[in-house]
Amino acid sequence: MWPHPSGFIQDPDSRPHHESLTPKSVWAHSWEQPLVPAGRERGDMANSPGRGIWKSFMLFFLRLVSILDGASGQLRYSIPEELKHGAFVGNIADDLGLNVGELSARRFRIVPSARKHYLEVNLENGILFVNEKIDREAVCGLSAACFLSLEVVIESPLELYQAEIEIVDVNDNPPAFPNTQVKLDITESAAPGSRFPLESAQDPDVGTNSLRTYRLSPNEHFVLEVQTRSERSKIPELILERSLDRERQAVHRLLLTALDGGVPEKSGSVRIAVHVVDANDNTPVFERPVYTVRVAEDAPRGTLLVQLNASDLDEGTNGRIAYSLGSHAHGTVRELFSVDPQTGQVRVKGGLDYEGSPVHEVYVQAKDLGPNAVAAHCNVIVEVQDVNDNRPEIVLTSLSSPVPEDASPGTVIALISVTDRDTGANGRVSCRLTGSPPFKLLPSFRKYFTLVTERRLDRELVPEYNVTVAARDGGSPPLSSSRTIRVKVSDVNDNPPRFSRASYTVYVMENNAPGASICSVRAEDPDANQNSYLSYSILEGQVQGMPVSTYVSVNSDTGSLYALRSFDFEQLRKFRVQIRAQDAGFTPLSSNCTVNILILDQNDNGPVIVAPLPRNGSVAAETVPRWAAAGHLAVRVTAVDADQGANARLSYRLLRATERGLFKLDVHTGEIRMARPFGPRDSPQQSLVLQAQDGGVPPLSATLTILLTAVDRVPEPRAEPDRDSQLNPDLTLYLIISLGSISFLFLLAILLLALTRWHRLRADGCSPLACCPTARRRNSAHIFQKPDVNLQLAAGAPGAASGEFPACRLPSQAYRYKVCLTPESAKSDFMFLRPCGPATPPNNNPLQGCHARVAGDSGHGLGAAIKAPTEVKQQNTDYPPFQRNVGFSSREPEETGIRPDGQPESGKVRSAVTAPTVFGFA
Repeated sequence: MWPHPSGFIQDPDSRPHHESLTPKSVWAHSWEQPLVPAGRERGDMANSPGRGIWKSFMLFFLRLVSILDGASGQLRYSIPEELKHGAFVGNIADDLGLNVGELSARRFRIVPSARKHYLEVNLENGILFVNEKIDREAVCGLSAACFLSLEVVIESPLELYQAEIEIVDVNDNPPAFPNTQVKLDITESAAPGSRFPLESAQDPDVGTNSLRTYRLSPNEHFVLEVQTRSERSKIPELILERSLDRERQAVHRLLLTALDGGVPEKSGSVRIAVHVVDANDNTPVFERPVYTVRVAEDAPRGTLLVQLNASDLDEGTNGRIAYSLGSHAHGTVRELFSVDPQTGQVRVKGGLDYEGSPVHEVYVQAKDLGPNAVAAHCNVIVEVQDVNDNRPEIVLTSLSSPVPEDASPGTVIALISVTDRDTGANGRVSCRLTGSPPFKLLPSFRKYFTLVTERRLDRELVPEYNVTVAARDGGSPPLSSSRTIRVKVSDVNDNPPRFSRASYTVYVMENNAPGASICSVRAEDPDANQNSYLSYSILEGQVQGMPVSTYVSVNSDTGSLYALRSFDFEQLRKFRVQIRAQDAGFTPLSSNCTVNILILDQNDNGPVIVAPLPRNGSVAAETVPRWAAAGHLAVRVTAVDADQGANARLSYRLLRATERGLFKLDVHTGEIRMARPFGPRDSPQQSLVLQAQDGGVPPLSATLTILLTAVDRVPEPRAEPDRDSQLNPDLTLYLIISLGSISFLFLLAILLLALTRWHRLRADGCSPLACCPTARRRNSAHIFQKPDVNLQLAAGAPGAASGEFPACRLPSQAYRYKVCLTPESAKSDFMFLRPCGPATPPNNNPLQGCHARVAGDSGHGLGAAIKAPTEVKQQNTDYPPFQRNVGFSSREPEETGIRPDGQPESGKVRSAVTAPTVFGFA
């Protein structure tokens, strides 16, 4: 045995056990009957040898019942009533196989019901405990079995569990009579064996704790007999055993005690005062002691249930009968039924309710009007028949709203319970959704339905649904009810921005102000909140070799396009800009549009007169034959305008002339022709002021002064060629011949130089490809370790290297040379040096040749075989910046530039030759 928090003793074998049943359902018992107080277990019950056998039998029986009940697929606990707050019921988290640490996060809760909140769950340990003291009689009334239905919901994912809590009755109510004192009139002529029904006691407990029997105090005239009509209907009756004699004893006082079957048993008593009267010796007699009638629960008030008929053999007032409800009739019965005192008709007085109580017992008594009348009794059993008077009740147990619009079909939205208090077909409920929403109802179990998505949702089409659930029972006629559930759809980023047009064409006048607004593009995103916030940007592109972002910019918030520079129609007439609109969704979406910007021409370029050209200042000199006849072309004025259209349409007019009548001007072509021949009085020099004007608004113009001289003989008439064609074609030919000759001589000099070097190397007995093998084996690292090596790299010429270092020394002379590499890979600059002393025969030169290696920026050695020429060229001090050497010094006295013959010699001699072929590379 192990103690339970409620103070009762529990058998170890009655600990909760589990059995795998339907999904989300288990079976468990935390209590087994019988439950006895701990004190009595150790007391008198332990001393009774029969108690142990009886208890073992009951435990085995209840365990068998528990196993059979496990097929119901529910979680079940058994607890006694009247437990205090905080009493342990069971560890529901362990019994359901749930993780205690997830109870709060998954919103583990008990679905509230219409009853009081008797039970609660501790979310920290998953223990189900008593929240409020449970009175079984208040919860279940007189029902033999008492269960509390417990519905538990847990979310993420949504799951529903059901549990039943069996409330075990304890003997906490003693039997009680309606009155503490009863007066009973019995005529002295009553024959022995006469029966006198008494008020029955009521015990709200059930089972063995309910009313068991009655006990009458000892007396001489009466004995007690208990009439058992049902399990809860035990009516005590007084039986007259010996005749009464009013003269000897007019009043008999008895004590009736009612006993229940609880342990310990409880009792209630009533005092009975029997008054012996002298009365009528015949009592009314009913046709039947028990009447059974059936009536619908919606029967209106006044409905006749039964016509009672009692007879009395007496005559007169002693035989006239009056009907009434029995003195021990329950108060509820008196509210629901009435009896006509004269006719004995039992009628409906109040509203019946099958769900409240399906059966009523009406005790009716008949009593004559004679003196000392004795009442006769009968029992009318009224069975209430169920009618379809209750509409289905729809309760929203759980709702997940809003629902993402990308929720897959079958996503659970809500859990709905539908109940009907009626029974049978009247209580069978069917549910459906009205309209055609993208949802459907699926039956879960028993009275529960789940609302799930049937197809994809689109928030942009329908942002919110009002889902109406209609429930209808199977009664005749059927009753229905409905409830509207508001389901919101949350947005996901599933729509890219959309421009109103795929492309825009914008016209911009040239010479616009930088920063001026060009146009505004706008995109729409049907998504909501952050998914609809748009930002605009310009895609990368090139306009005349420059990024398009240097021409225009876009406001990232409004989509307004601004010019970053002033456009010139003559340089740029149109260009294209790609603008992207991108939303701010978690996975951003974007779309593009094209803006074609067309530059409009403005009259910002005046005419320019290109022919004839002024020679000395602003006057153009032209000649015309003196003998020129009328219509002869004296001069043609040509002007151009960089603008377009009307802005470039030119017209000419003669502003001023020495003799205006001598010439006439074509305003469209600019041709000035002779209006008449020269006269003897006409001046041989005519000054003409001509104006070329465009058609812009306002117009721009250019003027030219032409000094026209009349001569007797003029060169052959010139055509009006372009300026480019005025070049002398002979000059072009001369230039081509000169360039070809120079190139030929240059190549010939290079070839002669190469042959000369080849011949000298062979005369010295050293091959150009195998000269000085000992020197070739020296690597560049060895050269750079010598203190007399000076290597300089030009900072301004990448890839070029120049170096100065001494050549191989002879005992009496020293010379140095310099190697320069230009950035071009196909060219090499060589420095040919002359020894500082007299030439040494080749056979006296111990090295026969010298190689030098210069390390370039690539790290590879470069060797050049160098032979001193016979001539010494003067030093060129005009070095390019990247070939000039500074900070050079020599450690040998021979390198001071003093030759052995006493003649001064330049310290450095350089001859740079650029050749297309590289010689002397190691």
